[in-house]
Amino acid sequence: MILETGRIMAIETEGVWVETIRKSACGSCKAEKGCGQSLINKWDGHTVYIWVLLEGRNPADYHLGDEIQIGIPEEVIAKGALLVYMVPLITLLLATVFAHHQFAHEGISTLSGFAGLLLGGLIVRWHSWRNRLNSDLQPVLVDDRKPLHFYQAVEQH
Repeated sequence: MILETGRIMAIETEGVWVETIRKSACGSCKAEKGCGQSLINKWDGHTVYIWVLLEGRNPADYHLGDEIQIGIPEEVIAKGALLVYMVPLITLLLATVFAHHQFAHEGISTLSGFAGLLLGGLIVRWHSWRNRLNSDLQPVLVDDRKPLHFYQAVEQH
């Protein structure tokens, strides 16, 4: 689970909006000077607002400006990155190959590849919209009510 500390910016009945500054990964990597994330972060200091479900907790227990810790499961990040990068790439390649075999014209193949890339982006956008309320894909509050459990491998003799 990737942990991040943030500040509550808005409170609603089902969840809270949390402001985070993307610095958790910076400094832990040796490629800091060549990292796009680090450069963008230094350039604009951009803050990110994340929707975190309360999962039945009482919204009155939280106040604006409170610092809370949220966690995002690694498999959610890995699957999301795979979806965001691979779907547009695959649709680009499929559209290009299809157009090349059908028309054998470079301009049409190029335009078809661009259309495939846009189609892939639309598929990712649709999937994101469809799963926006999926609690398995949402960040979770890490507190005494829902503690993290780390399982250690049992040594076999």
